[in-house]
Amino acid sequence: MSKKEIAISGMTCGHCAMTVTKNLVTVQGVTNVQVDHAGGKATVEVDGVSNEQLSEAVTEAGYEATGFTTINE
Repeated sequence: MSKKEIAISGMTCGHCAMTVTKNLVTVQGVTNVQVDHAGGKATVEVDGVSNEQLSEAVTEAGYEATGFTTINE
């Protein structure tokens, strides 16, 4: 299990955060999601999920994942 922070561009409100959250939680292996629209980031706990899978989920929500930082492994 690891925790990753995703930088996300384009979020402007709480509804944006809810949309991103809904898409990220549908990715198999994602166990927890916290989205901060004001900070432009999401923190996710994952097990065996690639950055590409997370990026696709963000893109499907209508936003852009602009960077990934692993918080712990």
